[in-house]
Amino acid sequence: MSKENKNKLKVSPWLIYGGILLIFLAINFVAGGSAWHDPKPTSLSNFYSYLDSGQVDKVIYGKTSAEVYLKQDALKTEEHKNVREDLFGKPNKGPHYTVITGDKNEVFTQKLEEARREGKLSDYSAEPESMWGDLLITLLPIIVLVALWIFMMRRMAGGGAAGGGGQIFNIGKSKAKLFDEKNDIKVTFKDVAGLEGAKEEIQEIVEFLKNPEKYTSIGGKIPKGALLVGPPGTGKTLLAKAVAGEAKVPFFSLSGSDFVEMFVGVGASRVRDLFKQAKEKSPAIIFIDEIDAVGRARGKNNFSGSNDERENTLNQLLTEMDGFGTNTNVIVLAATNRADVLDKALMRAGRFDRQIYVDLPDIRERKEIFEVHLKPLKKSEDLDTDFLAKQTPGFSGADIANVCNEAALIAARKDKKSVDKQDFLDAVDRIVGGLEKKNKIISKEEKKAIAVHEAGHATISWMLEHAAPLVKVTIVPRGQSLGAAWYLPEERLIVRPEQMLDEMCATMGGRAAEKVIFDKISTGALSDLEKVTKQARAMVTIYGLNDKLGNITYYDSSGQSEYNFSKPYSEETANMIDKEISSLIEEQYQRAISILNDNRDKLLKLADILIEKEVIFKDDLEEIFGKRPFEKSGPEVPTEA
Repeated sequence: MSKENKNKLKVSPWLIYGGILLIFLAINFVAGGSAWHDPKPTSLSNFYSYLDSGQVDKVIYGKTSAEVYLKQDALKTEEHKNVREDLFGKPNKGPHYTVITGDKNEVFTQKLEEARREGKLSDYSAEPESMWGDLLITLLPIIVLVALWIFMMRRMAGGGAAGGGGQIFNIGKSKAKLFDEKNDIKVTFKDVAGLEGAKEEIQEIVEFLKNPEKYTSIGGKIPKGALLVGPPGTGKTLLAKAVAGEAKVPFFSLSGSDFVEMFVGVGASRVRDLFKQAKEKSPAIIFIDEIDAVGRARGKNNFSGSNDERENTLNQLLTEMDGFGTNTNVIVLAATNRADVLDKALMRAGRFDRQIYVDLPDIRERKEIFEVHLKPLKKSEDLDTDFLAKQTPGFSGADIANVCNEAALIAARKDKKSVDKQDFLDAVDRIVGGLEKKNKIISKEEKKAIAVHEAGHATISWMLEHAAPLVKVTIVPRGQSLGAAWYLPEERLIVRPEQMLDEMCATMGGRAAEKVIFDKISTGALSDLEKVTKQARAMVTIYGLNDKLGNITYYDSSGQSEYNFSKPYSEETANMIDKEISSLIEEQYQRAISILNDNRDKLLKLADILIEKEVIFKDDLEEIFGKRPFEKSGPEVPTEA
């Protein structure tokens, strides 16, 4: 921002409104002071009565009317109490009455002259005729209203000169924000941890614009665009911010929803204006966040006419990116976590030449991300980032940032001077399991049922080879759950049927334990049933891991199946799918009951320790069950039971 803009006086609209009000009050005051009081109309006969009784002090008359000022003694009488005070409760200085005299007031003036000679009237005079004054008073309100209208229209027309604005005359202008490296917070590639492959490709795009001759000299073409795809929180927008910080070219940033407006044709107009601005400043980069807001496949869910405007916007975007008048000096970056719903024409080479998948970080990348987010924290010297990375498998970059912030808040709550290992463990527990509710009232019977349920999960997972063994179990309520368990899962890239079946069996261990010990079941296994049903449905309908259905999947990677009213299989197949899902779950449930019946004493012992301590660890399980025969080393992760 220039010094001229900084020093420019910003006028508040309220000051303008206040000034207009003061002008009107001044007009009324000049016109006769009627802003402060309202003269009462009276008849001519009443006026002559006041005049004859000596109550009138002064009269100012015009062509057809006159203003009457009363004497102070007359104002004290009951007859004139209504005109004694003005609007503010102060003594009314006049005029007190107005009287209609008619066009011919010779008789009226004779009466006034007689009253003055007799000493009943102090003075009377004719109102001076001022054509210019009357004209000014008549026209000034109109002039003020016209000036106000012109001011508001100019304001609306120029409200967003830098980026378009949302005013009525600027509604078709682009809302893109031009990155200002001097005033905006600068993020560089050093601030982006992990994501090595994605960073390499993004850095190359920046290099294209900085040094295009290096690539064009041997016949290469600069890519038109790159699409960043990945789960939420993995750092897609952060990568774009790093590009803005690193690139020495203009960087336009906006969201896909910025094109959407209730008026027809506005989205397409904004796309045209955006590319026009970018071409004028080329070479340049355009970044569209959440591009699925306008880039959704056309004609798939067009159940109403409301979809036409978005499709027109998409058509204009396709034309601008690679149409008849293409400009090669503008690169488009876009980010989405719904690449499956994007239009095929948008995804083709020549528009988005590169699709960069930004995946969840692995253990090495999580360590790097922790090191970035730990820099501003006052941490203890013995804090091990390798340990923290092992505690958080499946966490995105945004989740890790949240863990670091939550750990700092927990340490501050405990009046610590630095953040230590336990604070991070508590932060992970808080984020995954929810807020600990130690004051929640639970009866002894319910507490025992919860302990048996959690002990069932612990027992089954300890006994099965492919199930993730528990490291920590608690019956202290957290969030919406009454108990929670922390597992040691492997970070697998592929999963085999026996691994999924063991996990399903461990998940059903809670309800199976209730059945074995109490011969009753409860509603406490809702989240377990939801999880195991999803797993079984995935085995049958997605991964083709069921013998009866065979090697077939009903998974739609395009994401358009959600808009179809019909299922991609017959009713007979639907019945078979339902039976197979139910059979899988029941088989693992009976398997869990069988294992728990064989270890009933150990299950009860574990439940008793859990009731006593409320939290048990891996060591307590080893004392009861002994060493796990198929022990594997892996990272810990808390998951709700």
